[in-house]
Amino acid sequence: MARINEHFAKLPAGYLFPEIGRRVRAYQAAHPSERVIRLGIGDVTEPLAPAIVDAMHAAVDEMGKAETFRGYGPEQGYDFLLEAIREHDYRARGVDIAADEIFVSDGSKCDSGNIQEIFALAARVAVTDPVYPVYVDSNVMAGRTGALGPDGRYGGLVYLVGNEANGFQPEPPPAGTAIDIVYLCSPNNPTGTVATRAQLERWVAWARANDAIILFDAAYESYISDPSLPRSIYEIEGARECALELRSFSKRAGFTGVRCAFLVIPKGVTGADPDGKRVSINALWSRRHTTKFNGASYVVQRGAAAAYSPAGLAQTQAQIAFYMENARLLREGLATVGFTMFGGVHAPYLWLRTKDGATSWAFFDRLLHEAQIVGTPGAGFGPAGEGYFRLSAFNSRANIEEAIARIRRVFG
Repeated sequence: MARINEHFAKLPAGYLFPEIGRRVRAYQAAHPSERVIRLGIGDVTEPLAPAIVDAMHAAVDEMGKAETFRGYGPEQGYDFLLEAIREHDYRARGVDIAADEIFVSDGSKCDSGNIQEIFALAARVAVTDPVYPVYVDSNVMAGRTGALGPDGRYGGLVYLVGNEANGFQPEPPPAGTAIDIVYLCSPNNPTGTVATRAQLERWVAWARANDAIILFDAAYESYISDPSLPRSIYEIEGARECALELRSFSKRAGFTGVRCAFLVIPKGVTGADPDGKRVSINALWSRRHTTKFNGASYVVQRGAAAAYSPAGLAQTQAQIAFYMENARLLREGLATVGFTMFGGVHAPYLWLRTKDGATSWAFFDRLLHEAQIVGTPGAGFGPAGEGYFRLSAFNSRANIEEAIARIRRVFG
């Protein structure tokens, strides 16, 4: 008898986004003439930048010639990409990251779940609430939690509530709270808010004092427009001893359909084995990464490296500016009909309070049925997201303007 992982049974019947898809399909089947505008899932809409496309074409040509063909590449990533990352993402911010502290992968979503394999099942995990669902669901699948409670939270996880009072940026828990690992995301998905330098300093100080590790998701760092705000947690003194950083090309360079990301693990970050001996997290992840992953493709890595070229930087930054102009239009357009909103300044997401005290899913249905617009119910990101709603700025300008007009018509 093939026995299954019983922890999967703890998960609700559907992941957030498939449930959204189910409702949208049902609506479209009943209303085939209506044009639905999707501002829900955070998928980019602009095509790959020309510099990236050119580099990938050239790489494909190389793969078609015997003298330049490449087979298996280095699992950790090609040197040309590692050096580009070191120079532009870290040295440019005054941070020194070694090449063997960077692990190129096919997505931060994968990394955020896979990194758990090197931590004990007994490790106590903390997440913010609202939260990117993958952080929670992947720990449930691993067997690191209890059952889902009536309050919408899993036993065994520590939930750090983000709300309007703290700007959706929870503070560290009290000293001595039993936490081994905490997931932080800034700029935040789903709320679109960003942590200040002082807030990250408090988190790093807490992690060092409590011998905890921060998993810092910086997938949206390229959307930060204020130069005083940190783009990397390693800009904070002491973070190299307690933090891992997730980075992605998905939103910064339009790679959602191409797949490339990287995980930074400084060699100073350690954990304890059952005997209390300190063990290098970098060494453990290197062993796991080289065992289970054959490396991102050469063609994709050439495209990622081209994103750092002068032309690539100019072109991808123009795309980011385009999406952020969409966010500004949404923010200002919805404000005219009385919505209270957060985010949308240093991230492509707007986090808005639902109208008239509606639940998140009731607001979803109203927006779909009355305005033919799809967003993401805040409750899908955790109990603290109830009564809120996420809109994405990833879309064409025409669709953004049409969406604003529809929302104003319904709620004006």
